[in-house]
Amino acid sequence: MIVGIATLLTFQLIGEILAYEIGGLVPGPVLGMALIAIALLTMAKWQRVQSAQSQTIDTSKAILANLGILFVPAGVGIVKHIDVLVAHGLALLALIVVSTVITLAVTVWSFVLAKRIFGGASDE
Repeated sequence: MIVGIATLLTFQLIGEILAYEIGGLVPGPVLGMALIAIALLTMAKWQRVQSAQSQTIDTSKAILANLGILFVPAGVGIVKHIDVLVAHGLALLALIVVSTVITLAVTVWSFVLAKRIFGGASDE
């Protein structure tokens, strides 16, 4: 598991460095994830790398299986600032509802526009 974590963190560091060098156009973790995917796919044939590859995949599965624990800090933050939530709860609820409706409307509009531009199955 140590090898897997070290591999994941190394690629995240490389991604962060690349993101810094290109001006932050793409987040570092995204670049790191793309690089590790490419590395794992291209190096799968090498016998020496297969052990590290399987350890990295096993570590990734373990992290994903326990992903819920990463949300605990957000829950603690909400509880810590419950007074703000109580004071502005209705405004926050309205904001969430309105932004959700706007997001859905823009998504539908984008889909309809893309369907008109690129064509699609006719409704007839």
